[in-house]
Amino acid sequence: MKLFAFTPADIDWEQQRIRGLSLTKGLWKQGLFPFPHVVYNRSFNKKTVTIQRLENVIGRKKCFNTINFFNKWDLYNLLKQSPLSPYIPDTYLYNDVSVSELIEKYKIVYIKPMYGFKGKSVYRIEQTTTGDTRISLNALAPKFICRANESIARKLDELLGSENYMVQQGISIRQLNNRYCDIRVLVQKDIRGEWTVSTIACRVAYQDYFNTSVCEFIYDAAEIFHVLFSPTKTKEMLQSLHEISTAAAQTAETHMGSLGELSVDFALDDAGKLWIIELNGKPQKSMFNDLRWFKANDIIYSRPLEYAYHLARSDCR
Repeated sequence: MKLFAFTPADIDWEQQRIRGLSLTKGLWKQGLFPFPHVVYNRSFNKKTVTIQRLENVIGRKKCFNTINFFNKWDLYNLLKQSPLSPYIPDTYLYNDVSVSELIEKYKIVYIKPMYGFKGKSVYRIEQTTTGDTRISLNALAPKFICRANESIARKLDELLGSENYMVQQGISIRQLNNRYCDIRVLVQKDIRGEWTVSTIACRVAYQDYFNTSVCEFIYDAAEIFHVLFSPTKTKEMLQSLHEISTAAAQTAETHMGSLGELSVDFALDDAGKLWIIELNGKPQKSMFNDLRWFKANDIIYSRPLEYAYHLARSDCR
């Protein structure tokens, strides 16, 4: 099996050749290759024109992760209408609701861009006991405070501009040593073409920050659950994460087209309930390198190649 990397600009459509890079004896070397049997898409964009052209040549469903820049609003609606609905926080389009009313209802809400990643431009809006509203970005310390007699909508419109945003119900997150944390489950297809969980990690934010995407610590989730729960409850939680995550991946694939991997981010609330916060189409694999038990484990890198081998052998044309 020959592996090589290339960009859309490297494709010669007329000659049906691709100029790419292959790893030979530890060195990357440029070469000219025929069109591949399978393509693993790592381009982080919303356009699928190149993928569609490739599939016209190599066969339908021979490219996977055709879309990996997920529209969070579309995914919310998809999951909300599925059996996974109990795990989905209430979410609204920013322009369709009164944020003030939602803050009154939930006390804390999060405003996030429809095409966000790494927690960028995610605002935490919290109502205090005095009636003031605190607007935070990444850190818990507020960037702005709206007094009870000031317009929250005016300040938010000024901050958010013309980009499309969603408003999500705030979850009372169970903290770890007074730090915010979440759970990231990496779900990938294996050599049989079936969804399976490759790893489950707990990301712990920096002190006084709520954004876990840029985390200070990362642990094997089982380690954390053993601290928080009994052995029986830990087993139940891990089993639930496996089942919910694979179901979420299957549901997303019905809307996104051929997928081979994604990650599912969960919040764990004070009552021990799991909530799906979001799905990511191009999960950051390097973060798992900080896990002690992961040092000799390359499964997260090999599984996409195994799935590519599965597609190459299957008749999807």
